[in-house]
Amino acid sequence: MADIIRINRAPVLTLWAAVVAERLGFDRDEALTLGRAVAGLNAYSKGVRLGLYTPTPAAERARRKEARPSVPIHVDLLHRAVPALGTPDGLRALSHDKPISPASVERYLESKFGDRLQDARAAMVRLARSLPAGELAKRAYTLYEEFRPRIPAGVRGWGAAGNLDLDGIVGLAA
Repeated sequence: MADIIRINRAPVLTLWAAVVAERLGFDRDEALTLGRAVAGLNAYSKGVRLGLYTPTPAAERARRKEARPSVPIHVDLLHRAVPALGTPDGLRALSHDKPISPASVERYLESKFGDRLQDARAAMVRLARSLPAGELAKRAYTLYEEFRPRIPAGVRGWGAAGNLDLDGIVGLAA
């Protein structure tokens, strides 16, 4: 019998991106914020594609850039350029030009995965450790596409839950 969690894709991508970031050398708090940012960027891109969001005009993007207290860097993770900023507590991914709280990401994951969070994390860690870091960095999004929950296409799938097969994740380990 398969080990299944019924869940939306966003928390799955958040957790997977965090696991990948840790495997690539970021500490847990940094990785949590990077994972959340990857999922947010992915959701925004899909929302624009589906017509659910309107892209931010160039003038507004320029105004926001001028208002930043310091210059963010970009971390490449799962084929996304994640804006991040050095803080006294370490690197933090940005959302709306503000550092993401690692504690808020952990609470988010706990609320979505419930008592299955550690099981899901363990399966993903096993997969991430099965590959050299460089190869994982290249293949991480493709691997996510292989194990992510299946949902209906288009707007019907927005926010829909699907089945996350933990055995299937472990089965992808080389």
